Amino acid sequence: MNSDPLVDIKGVAKSYHRGSQTVPVLEDITFSIASGEFLALMGPSGSGKSTLLNLIAGIDSVDSGSIRIGGEEITRFSETEMASWRSMNVGFVFQFYNLIPVLTAFENVELPLLLTALSRRERRNHVAMVLELVGLADRMDHYPSQLSGGQQQRVAIARAIVTDPEIIVADEPTGDLDRVSAGDILQLMDRLVREFGKTVIMVTHDPRAAEKAHRVIHLEKGLLVADPFQDPH
Repeated sequence: MNSDPLVDIKGVAKSYHRGSQTVPVLEDITFSIASGEFLALMGPSGSGKSTLLNLIAGIDSVDSGSIRIGGEEITRFSETEMASWRSMNVGFVFQFYNLIPVLTAFENVELPLLLTALSRRERRNHVAMVLELVGLADRMDHYPSQLSGGQQQRVAIARAIVTDPEIIVADEPTGDLDRVSAGDILQLMDRLVREFGKTVIMVTHDPRAAEKAHRVIHLEKGLLVADPFQDPH
């Protein structure tokens, strides 16, 4: 059995530039994430949570340090290599769903598959399967405006998993939802980990959401402030 971590982050630093000013966001971040782990990243606004999530997802690049995922050093990828790796390995879930209003739930979920070599029939089968998984098989022809916030987020999760990525990154996935809908989304995330072996990395402000995670890492002003090597409960 492979005991190597799925995600191995070492000495990562990231700054942004505003005019002539350099603003440090992350400093000397080192921790790892096991395959099949549900990890929550917490911290106040401006602590670097979303930046760290974007670095792990390959949306942004580090200033220094390394990120290895599945044994691959993603910090050395070219932009083209990164885009290809990201499309195959990472699914994205956002706070405000990022669905396209003029497309049905089915068409929104199908979007990532249009970049693959799958046939139209294969795409239909994949989309139908994940919409069934998230409990929206009967809403596939509905437009986002015809769905509740919780249903829209379930469509977004279906879109994130339709390519069968190993990692799901979720940035405040329950932040725009009422408590009941948020609970449904968190149960779905938990199911993706338990039944399908996905690795979920979630940024959240909500302690109730963080309780669903196996482990919580706290960031404060770009630094880790909790022991990242604590055993998952």
